[in-house]
Amino acid sequence: MPLGRATAYPDQYSPELLYAIARTDSRAALDLGDELPFHGCDIWNMWELAWLDTGGMPHTATAEITVPASSPNIIESKSLKLYLGSFAMSRFVSAADVAEAMSTDLSAVVGTDVNVHIHPPYSTDAATVARLAGHRLDSLSVDCDVYDVDPTLLSADKSDVVTEDLKTHLLRSLCPVTNQPDSGSVMISYKGPRIDREGLLQYIVSYRQHTDFHESCVERMFMDILAHCQTEKLTVYARYQRRGGIDINPFRSNFESSPPNPRLWRQ
Repeated sequence: MPLGRATAYPDQYSPELLYAIARTDSRAALDLGDELPFHGCDIWNMWELAWLDTGGMPHTATAEITVPASSPNIIESKSLKLYLGSFAMSRFVSAADVAEAMSTDLSAVVGTDVNVHIHPPYSTDAATVARLAGHRLDSLSVDCDVYDVDPTLLSADKSDVVTEDLKTHLLRSLCPVTNQPDSGSVMISYKGPRIDREGLLQYIVSYRQHTDFHESCVERMFMDILAHCQTEKLTVYARYQRRGGIDINPFRSNFESSPPNPRLWRQ
C-alpha cells in the first residue's frame, strides 16, 4: 500500500499504481456477510485530472466515479491520486478515451463495473455550492466527552413515528494508516421512531478519534442507527472534505436508490 510511504509520482499512464482494499475485514467487524442490509455507492470526485491530446496540448477536467457498495474492493486513495497523476503527460485522443481507460482500470481493481464521468471546465461554469437537506444538529447545546464510537448514545422514541432528515457538519474520523483527520458532513434520512437528536449528535462526535476508512465509518453508522433506533427506512450519506484533490462520499440506504452529487462548502 502506498499510503503512508514515500513514493514517486509518475507522469506516464500507469494503471498498475492502483491498489485494492477488500471490504470484507471492516464488514466482518460489523457482522456483515454477503447479504447486506443496505445498498448504495461511493462517489469519488477528482478535481485535478489532466492529460495531453495527440498533438501534445494539455487538457484539464474533473472526474466523477461511482463505485457500487456491492463491490468486493475499494480503491486506496493515495494510489488513486498517483494513478490520476500518471495521466498528466500521457496522450489520449479524447476525453471519452480517458474515461474509458479509467473505467476499465478502476473496474478491474474494485471487482465490478465502475461508472466514470469526465466534466470539462465549461460544464461547471454555473455550478454553485449546495447544502444538504434536513434539520442541522450543530446548534444543539450538548456535552460531549466520548471520542471513540459509542452506539449506546443512540436512542429513539417508539411512541412517535416520524419521517425526517437530519444533518451535521461535525463528522471527523482518522485515517487508519496515517492517523490524519478526515472531516465531513453527514445526512441521516429515516422513517421510524423519532431519533433523539442530542444523542445522535453525541454519537457522530464520538467518531472524532475513531480510525477507519470513510466507507466503513458510514456503514458502521448505518448499522448502529438501524439497531439502536429501529428505523424502518434509513439512509446515511456522508460528504467528506477534499484531500489530495479527491473527495469521497459514501451513500448507504435501504430505501433510496441513487444519491445526488452536490458540492458542499468544504469540497
